[in-house]
Amino acid sequence: MDTELLRTFLEVGKTRHFGRAAESLYLTQSAVSFRIRQLESQLGSPLFSRQRGNVHLTPAGERLLPYAESILQTWGRARQDVSLSENYMEQISLGASSSVWELGGISDWINESHQALPEVAFRMESVSRQDIVRALLEKSIDMALLGDPPKVEGFKLKQVASFEFKLVSTQPDVNFNQLPSIPLAYLDWSTRFSIEHARIAELQKTPLLHASSSNVIVKFLSANAGLAYLPEPVVSKHIDDGKLFIVEDSPVMEQSLYLCWNEDNDKVNLINQLAKVPFELRTPSDD
Repeated sequence: MDTELLRTFLEVGKTRHFGRAAESLYLTQSAVSFRIRQLESQLGSPLFSRQRGNVHLTPAGERLLPYAESILQTWGRARQDVSLSENYMEQISLGASSSVWELGGISDWINESHQALPEVAFRMESVSRQDIVRALLEKSIDMALLGDPPKVEGFKLKQVASFEFKLVSTQPDVNFNQLPSIPLAYLDWSTRFSIEHARIAELQKTPLLHASSSNVIVKFLSANAGLAYLPEPVVSKHIDDGKLFIVEDSPVMEQSLYLCWNEDNDKVNLINQLAKVPFELRTPSDD
């Protein structure tokens, strides 16, 4: 399988336009069309419905999409692993959702991990919360940082941090009676968080913004009236600066952060060493 064919397929699928895909790939439109025809010929199915001004994936194209993404990610990892220099004999891939990567202190942990294991190269990957367990099982990542501790046989867990989620508003002196009238933003963090959030009757409404990034929600709140439960390490500086305000008498949600890995991993000795590196969350005001 020519990976460039898959890359072209993904670009056309993303842009829904052969011309724009050609521009992104620095190809002619005819070259893009030829690659798609090659791929369709190899698979024996049309991948796009080509109606004038309306290019969209066929059912076969929809089914190919996750495989194409997985193959290209695996190929990228393979190229990096194969090309490791004699100075870096192993590579550890660490996966986390975008909301986890935004927590302060992770970069410090990576720096200390490098000091502890200077012969190891590190690869950081953004993986959706729903896909992390599968990525660990398939060994496309070696370790994960996550808020939900998965109960999977053969997985090892280490709690590395605990912190609070606080309900913050763009308006001061907000009370519970006002919550139903204020737009809500919702952070996709963990199953435990979603269960606790669902117990607050005043917040049971359609979010104006649903995102997997704390920073996206903070920027949204900086430009619009609203409220959201957000990690204290992310919002503490905004609270101190008077840009966000804690909703009085709102429940504080205790959350944890875990390192997780599959013990059936050829790199488990290195992983166990990395798990011993001290981990400490920091707030933006610590920077």
